[in-house]
Amino acid sequence: MRVAVYYSNRDVRLEHRPAPEIGHGEALMRIEASGICGSDVMEWYRKDKVPLVLGHEVAGTVTEVGPGVGRLRPGDRIAVAHHVPCNTCHYCLTGHHTACDTLRATNFDPGGFAEFVRLPAINVDRGVFHLPDNVSFEEATFVEPLACVLRGQRQAGMRPGASVLVIGSGIAGLLHVHLARALGAGPIAATDISDYRLAMARSLGADAALGAGEDIPARLRELNQGRLADTVIVCTGALTAIGQALKSVERGGAVLLFAPTAPGATIPLSINDFFWRNDVTLTTTYAGSPADYQDALDLIHRRRVNVVDMITHRLPLAETGEGFKLVAEAGKSVKVIIEPQK
Repeated sequence: MRVAVYYSNRDVRLEHRPAPEIGHGEALMRIEASGICGSDVMEWYRKDKVPLVLGHEVAGTVTEVGPGVGRLRPGDRIAVAHHVPCNTCHYCLTGHHTACDTLRATNFDPGGFAEFVRLPAINVDRGVFHLPDNVSFEEATFVEPLACVLRGQRQAGMRPGASVLVIGSGIAGLLHVHLARALGAGPIAATDISDYRLAMARSLGADAALGAGEDIPARLRELNQGRLADTVIVCTGALTAIGQALKSVERGGAVLLFAPTAPGATIPLSINDFFWRNDVTLTTTYAGSPADYQDALDLIHRRRVNVVDMITHRLPLAETGEGFKLVAEAGKSVKVIIEPQK
């Protein structure tokens, strides 16, 4: 089979490998669509592990099932979680599924930028989601990133009527804007350095789209009747954005650090100025649980979240390298979908 092998953001090679063989409890999936995630182009995170077949935002068709598989059959249309929890450890039992050691060790074989992947038995057991007829394969590639966004907003205590600031309007920021609007939050402000992405944020529900260099706290007070934002979501790893977030959160509010920073990055925090007496929560998030995946799929199925409008590029497997360049350059692209069967 053909696979797109990642060596760097500028070096993605089309290679041939044997199709995976499946065993007891496993399944073989034909990949129909695979999204490029912002984390896929984090070279510092990948450089010591290359060569790799990446791709975890996947959807496709079951082509073969192994002995002992009862919930899947050839022809089923599915989305799949690459990381799945054990559901029995301390972290899972206290609701922190994404801190589970099993979740961090699981994956499918090889990755979504391939014609076929093997789904290990644990993924088949708790990481497969059947697609409703009205959900296309390309829409289903958003199940994983939307699950991450859902978990993040829950961590931040998002509620209807909360004022929101999303810092960084790449695909993650746009999903946060759109989900916040769908869940009844508002007013919603979004920032970015790109006019293209700010226009996209407006189209997906932002009440205000602000240049990153503006006086964001002042603009928020204009938008929110004198108050700052109840929920601030940071979707960029720039340290200046984190500082801006801390200056933009209202008393009793929360700052969610959704994006990772460069390795080793630290920020100075004044406990008195930002937290003491202000009841501000600073939190982070990572990945999503199987329940988050199901909730994300339900939102897409019921058209509460319109993901199709976020897709800017659809490329065949042979052009995966071009897709990585588009995402890494962060220009006029939002969501890049690879179609491995083309």
